[in-house]
Amino acid sequence: MIKTIPVKGSKKLLNAWAFYDWANSVYALTIASSIFPIFYSALFTTDEALVTAFGFEMKPTVLIEIVTAFTFLVVAVLSPILSGVADYVGNKKSFMKFFCYVGGTGCIGLYWFSLDHIHLSILFYFMGLLGYWGSLVFYNSYLPDIAFEEQQDNISAKGFSMGYIGSVFLLLVNLAMVMNPQWFGFDIGTTEAESNAAKFEAMKISFITVGLWWMLFSQYTFYVLPNGIGAGHKVTKDVVFNGFRELRLVWQQLKLNLPLKRYLTAFFVFSMAVQTIMLMAVYFGEKEISWATDSEKTTGLIISILVIQLVAVVGAIITSRASAKFGNIKTLIFVNFIWLCLCFYAYFMKTPMQFYIAAGFVGLVMGGVQALARSTYSKYLPETDDTTSYFSFYDVAEKIGIVIGMVIFAVVDHVSSMRYAILFLFLFFLVGILLLLRVPNKKSL
Repeated sequence: MIKTIPVKGSKKLLNAWAFYDWANSVYALTIASSIFPIFYSALFTTDEALVTAFGFEMKPTVLIEIVTAFTFLVVAVLSPILSGVADYVGNKKSFMKFFCYVGGTGCIGLYWFSLDHIHLSILFYFMGLLGYWGSLVFYNSYLPDIAFEEQQDNISAKGFSMGYIGSVFLLLVNLAMVMNPQWFGFDIGTTEAESNAAKFEAMKISFITVGLWWMLFSQYTFYVLPNGIGAGHKVTKDVVFNGFRELRLVWQQLKLNLPLKRYLTAFFVFSMAVQTIMLMAVYFGEKEISWATDSEKTTGLIISILVIQLVAVVGAIITSRASAKFGNIKTLIFVNFIWLCLCFYAYFMKTPMQFYIAAGFVGLVMGGVQALARSTYSKYLPETDDTTSYFSFYDVAEKIGIVIGMVIFAVVDHVSSMRYAILFLFLFFLVGILLLLRVPNKKSL
């Protein structure tokens, strides 16, 4: 039986594409944003504890910041090569699958994360992060292939919304497992130490659920999406060099496209701050907020993440509607201004209630800025079948920005505190706003 590929713009194709957000967003929520940061912090008995890795002693948060920055550097280097190859061969779905399975395997491997085997543990963390962001290179590049320009804002927002809903659902299950492990068959014993050990084991099991969820639910997306637009060439020793040639051609075209060039520059600047805050928010809350007890800290941090995710669904919808009324660029400027204010607010907040308020505002602008930034870039693209290579530039800008943002954050954290590090990010939002003001208008924006 011959498989029928849905036509561009069809409901089935759009929904299948957006469903990958449902599959992979559990990584962003459970591993990157909530349970893993809490699990990782619990490995260290005091705030002054240091970790030894790669021949150096450092703060635990600094180790995560450095490994995260390195991972994004690897993605930034690989994605232009792989995306060029994908367009040349016409098999972007195969690359998307590969990174999905690498990431899912890394999540499952986090079950064995320990300080006694820190380098293997960091490798699993690296695999999860690499797989998540590597697959997004090819996932994002499908947007102009599967949706017409007038559909792109809405389907981009729908993808993020589905991701938030799916990831919150799994997090609620994992939260119930962590807070009440006896409901799931864990032996909580009779002492506090035995109860904590059961909760710790439940956290590790949650990493396995993320890996399985990601890989299993992505199968529908992989079944429906086409392989990609390309010439169907076979992989040869010259393919990599063809990828570089394609990228050089795209770069030359970018230099002649003033609106796209200026938008990419602005995106590079504000994205580094947005992604750094999102990656470090829970670590900040764990270290800088005055929680009454460890139990309140665990519950409070997860509640904060739930607030962010639920509000983000509304935020993505509001931003999509605002962009339709006021234009993409004006809406992005306003969203960046809110982020700028949040950096100042975060510097002064100390109580759990202040942290919850910040979480609500972060959720409001987090979904909006991501969905709108992606669809705005897609609208600025010229007519081309080489969408993967164009989106690789978008992706490289984002990843290099994250590398710079994380390195700056790690340096400031190392010499002072995370409180000063997050305040410093204010400058990136200010510059991002100024650069967005220079982006030429386009009728559809």
